[in-house]
Amino acid sequence: MATEKPVTLTEEQLEILEYNFCKVNKHPDPTTLCLIAAETGLSEEQTLKWFKQRLAEWRKSEGLPSESGSVRD
Repeated sequence: MATEKPVTLTEEQLEILEYNFCKVNKHPDPTTLCLIAAETGLSEEQTLKWFKQRLAEWRKSEGLPSESGSVRD
């Protein structure tokens, strides 16, 4: 089974991702995720993975558990 090679994001891609995370939605719906992926040139899977990792970082910085049961941010 092939392992996925880590992707190095450009500064522009990071800016787009961070903007959408901070200003638009920490939990993008499938349509929004698809649009963000298209804008950054990443796959939807890569985009979703970035959002999940970024959300875990944000939760840690806020002193919240890394996973949430039912409460959305």
